[in-house]
Amino acid sequence: MTHDPGPRPPRPPAFGTLAPSPFFATAADRLAWARQRYFDEGQRPSGLVSEPVIQSWQRCLAAGLKPHQRPEFEPVTRARVSAALARGHTLLQAAAPEIDQLDILLAGTGCKVLLTDGHGVVLRASAGDAVARSPLELGARVGVWFAEGNLGSTAPSVVARSGRACTVSGGEHFFGILEQVHCAAAPIRNRDGDVAAVLDVSIEGRPFAFDAFALVRLFATAIENRYVAGQARERLLLRFQLAPSLLGTAMEGLAVVGEDGSVSWVNAAGLALVEPPGCAPTPRHVESLFGLTLPQLMSACGAKAPLPHRLPSGLGIWLAAVEPARARRAADGDVAAAPSAPPPSPPSLDDVNRRHIEQTLAECGGNISAAARRLGVSRGLLYRRLREWQAAGDLS
Repeated sequence: MTHDPGPRPPRPPAFGTLAPSPFFATAADRLAWARQRYFDEGQRPSGLVSEPVIQSWQRCLAAGLKPHQRPEFEPVTRARVSAALARGHTLLQAAAPEIDQLDILLAGTGCKVLLTDGHGVVLRASAGDAVARSPLELGARVGVWFAEGNLGSTAPSVVARSGRACTVSGGEHFFGILEQVHCAAAPIRNRDGDVAAVLDVSIEGRPFAFDAFALVRLFATAIENRYVAGQARERLLLRFQLAPSLLGTAMEGLAVVGEDGSVSWVNAAGLALVEPPGCAPTPRHVESLFGLTLPQLMSACGAKAPLPHRLPSGLGIWLAAVEPARARRAADGDVAAAPSAPPPSPPSLDDVNRRHIEQTLAECGGNISAAARRLGVSRGLLYRRLREWQAAGDLS
């Protein structure tokens, strides 16, 4: 007599063939059901997939793309790479310190870092295999075009269209061949508020083991701050936050003010201080946002330290105004170009990276090649970082 174990749980159906059910064993099941509803039955998968991704799917279908197609990873010629790098020269300079740090921090995770321009053309990508075979390896090459009409719904393409940070995970990608890729991306804006670039972190074969969305937003903010500060050559640059110790960090608020007092750009940290949540975008003026006239702000440029100020909302902040002639030098790291502020007490990302590299070098007996292999970076990148720290006198 055999024991009857009772009814067996149903086997998970294949991708895209789930039966209707409000319960899902995994996120992949949920996405498979969403794709079936949308691509096979024409039902909008609201609540199963984020709205930006649904809208991207709609645009892809309208462009004549099919989910079962293989996207075109077109060859990247030298001429195309040279043209992309020439157009993005200033942006690449501004982004280099943060991307170097990201490459080191993510070396052991299997992730790749991509920087595209505002049109989705890759300007920089983490080093990959000599012969690219997987979808992520094929896409992570300078000159590849991450536009919806070319590679479908990816985090870089969605961010470039929507202007908002997002994640696109697994089956949220329009093309089924990309269902093993997970990516998180955030926009980098210029001084006029337009999306000038997109920073992306992607992994293939498994989901992220950390909060990639928060990480990519943090580094995109740091890049945007430096990029816009470098563009504010003929405009007044305002640095502000609730505490003076936060000035000069990725958490500082930044605003660019024109000769007529109009505010052309405010970063996310700054908007959180000067505008209520959900405020409709309207032309901004320095008096309405800060309660200061342009002459008052210009007079503050001579201050040697951040000044306390109370916004029209009643909120107290610390503010430093950098005059146009000195804004460029401040962006390039000239400490004397901007009012000094006490350094933050926690160690910077650069400090953490330096200590990690020094420890690895010591464990490898000073062998640069062995240390680079263990860190998962190129020898060139490691040499460059060591030369920079040696020139600054930071190496112990």
